[in-house]
Amino acid sequence: MMKTIKTERLTLRAVTEADTQAIFDNWASDPEVTRYMTWNPHRSVEDTRMIMDYWLSEYPKPDCFRWVIVPDGEQEPIGMIDVVGYEEDGTAIVGYCESRKYWNRGYMTEALIAVVPVIFEGGCKRIKISAVDENKGSNRVIQKAGFTYTDSVNAPMSPMKPEIVTINNYVMEKP
Repeated sequence: MMKTIKTERLTLRAVTEADTQAIFDNWASDPEVTRYMTWNPHRSVEDTRMIMDYWLSEYPKPDCFRWVIVPDGEQEPIGMIDVVGYEEDGTAIVGYCESRKYWNRGYMTEALIAVVPVIFEGGCKRIKISAVDENKGSNRVIQKAGFTYTDSVNAPMSPMKPEIVTINNYVMEKP
């Protein structure tokens, strides 16, 4: 089972089925939060429930790293951070999102800094993270967490979002 991580202001814990409604309400249905994500806003809690089934089924895998973010004093998760995939060389690709209500409080930087050593302890030697150039907040999070800029590419965000955007890529190597 996923290791729970405690930081100065946050608890990062495994996703549970009970989180479905909060995930939908707090960020998955928000077009502003999902604007730079590879997926579209969820139209109903059923959309969230379908992806939850997949996420929960992945937890037994040793290379599954997925946490919801719960600030101290809060009951519901306000965001999520996870390894969304792996490159052929084993590089872990990290993604994250957070409720708009909690932007600009430093929570995501704190969460990203906290998960990096856990991912490295899990056997990864390199972590990659990308952000659309226009998404200044996300680029700042990644830089503040100590990732190194490698390059930018002009490409679609995903098959669901085929418009061409500039994507900045960053990496961190295992110390």
